[in-house]
Amino acid sequence: MKKKLKVNMLSRLIHRLGVSKNRITTPYIKNNRRLPDVIAAIQVMGTYKFYKADFSTWSDRIEGSNKNDLYWKNIFEQHPEFFRMDSKKEKVSLVWRRNYQKLYDVDREEIITKEDYKKLDEKSKERISRMPLNNSDISTLIETAINLHSREIEYKREKRWWKTPLIGFIGVIIGAEIKATGEYLPKLIEILEAIIK
Repeated sequence: MKKKLKVNMLSRLIHRLGVSKNRITTPYIKNNRRLPDVIAAIQVMGTYKFYKADFSTWSDRIEGSNKNDLYWKNIFEQHPEFFRMDSKKEKVSLVWRRNYQKLYDVDREEIITKEDYKKLDEKSKERISRMPLNNSDISTLIETAINLHSREIEYKREKRWWKTPLIGFIGVIIGAEIKATGEYLPKLIEILEAIIK
């Protein structure tokens, strides 16, 4: 009973320190391509004549092949700070660009008035989009992505500081327990099992 209590106390201490096998991994540090891919998507989606498209169209526009549509869908879904799906979850756009009015004539590459828009037939309205972002807007979004990525890397580094002192602390506890009870292997197994859980 006393042994179980000590193991439970150690397990709770480890849990309070933030050690967990179920630690959340953020999308920015999942793989080395993530930040460059987010930046590429921001650049393309910010300047393409149509503000919204399906995943295969964005895949083709960003990397020159429409075969990675599921990969890009995953990126768009994991970064709602930049990208939003339409209500059917079939098309995606940049959040910033989506806030502009739909008054950009993609053929003439200029903004039209609301009155001109109202006069258009339905087919012509399909050629109206939202204004592309300017260089400053795109730079702001890219800087934001880089800052979020940097913060995640820093957070990951900060989460590691406790490992060395914790291992030392566990060693002291094991040593004290061995000296007090003479039980080495069973106690070590119990403590390691508590840490893993």
